[in-house]
This record gives sequence, structure tokens and C-alpha cells, in this order.
Amino acid sequence: MKVTVIGTGNMGAAFVKQLTAAGHSVRVTGRNLVKARALAAQHPGAEAVAADASAHDSAVIVLATGFGDAVAALRSVGDINGKTVIDITNPLTADYMGLTIGHETSAAEEIARAVPGAGIVKAFNTLFAQVLADGAEFANGQRGSVFFAGDSAPAKATAKSLIDSLGFQAVDAGGLKNARYLEPLAGLNIYFGYGAGLGTAIAPAWISK
Repeated sequence: MKVTVIGTGNMGAAFVKQLTAAGHSVRVTGRNLVKARALAAQHPGAEAVAADASAHDSAVIVLATGFGDAVAALRSVGDINGKTVIDITNPLTADYMGLTIGHETSAAEEIARAVPGAGIVKAFNTLFAQVLADGAEFANGQRGSVFFAGDSAPAKATAKSLIDSLGFQAVDAGGLKNARYLEPLAGLNIYFGYGAGLGTAIAPAWISK
């Protein structure tokens, strides 16, 4: 499928790597077009484009920016009505050890309110960039989990298809309101990775007997 990645940081770069490897057609854009071009040049199947030309015929938009930049970034790519937007953002404090909003709302819900025509799906926010860049395989045959939550059934189906194509275990986490749980889960993962010194080759998962 055609995918637009907004953002050229660690997560954006990891998405471009994995999406092109999976055979998707990828456009990458960001505030620094020179950086976007350098990233796209590393991955056959990717092209760098200006923001206003990046999303017109894409099936999916991956929002790989900080939460504070998210709404402006989405509005910069043109008409996104009816498009699936994968929101990976977390509303983190400056030290990355806390959340700026929660309980009564979430980053995903705030983004959805600002761009009501798009199908917002919370996903990939509990993965470190290193995990995404390295791929879905973990030790002992384990596969990494990607939790996804949203209110649009078609958008969730598209997001699941994309998650599956990257080899991750897609875990349906319900409606977009449940981003209020997924964002703190990402915060806990960050604590384990940095605060507890476990490193960034970890990810949360649910297991069953």
C-alpha cells in the first residue's frame, strides 16, 4: 500500500526501513526536506516529498512526530479526510518520565478532535525505535506486539493489515479511548528501558496459557 511517513527522527526512520522492506510504497516528509531526502535515499521504495504533496493518494499516514507537533504536521499534508492515520505519539514530559495529559483524555483523542475527518488509530507507541528498526523477531521465537486502538472499523482494519505486513503481532486494544491506557504503558516501557536500565531492546506484550 502507499504510506506517507511524517517525521524523519528515529521512529520515522525505522518506519521507512521496515515499510519499504515489506514492499510498501513510501513517501517521507518532515520539517527538514534535506533530511527526508537523505533518509529516502537509503531505502529503495521510498521518496522524499514536500509536506503539501505527500498524502494525496496514500492509504495510510504514519504520524511519527512529537505530540506537540502532531496536529500541525497532519494539517500540513493536505486533505486527510477518510484516510487512516497511525498515531504513534506519547504526551511525554520534558524528561520523558511522565505524561502531560491522561485519565480524561489522551494524545490520540486530542488529535482526533483536531482532525475529525481522519480515521485515527493509536499504534506502535509502545515500541522503542530500536525495536521497530530491528524488526518483529525477539529472542526464543517471540514476536513483538503492536497494540492498536481506534473508533473507525475500516481504519483499524487497514492498520492491522499494515502491522501484519511488518511481522508484528497485532493486538486489538479496542476503541480510541483506550489510548488512555496505551500511552501510560509506553511511559512504563520508557521507565524500564531508561530509568531501570533495561535498555531499548524490550517491548510490552500480553501472554496467555
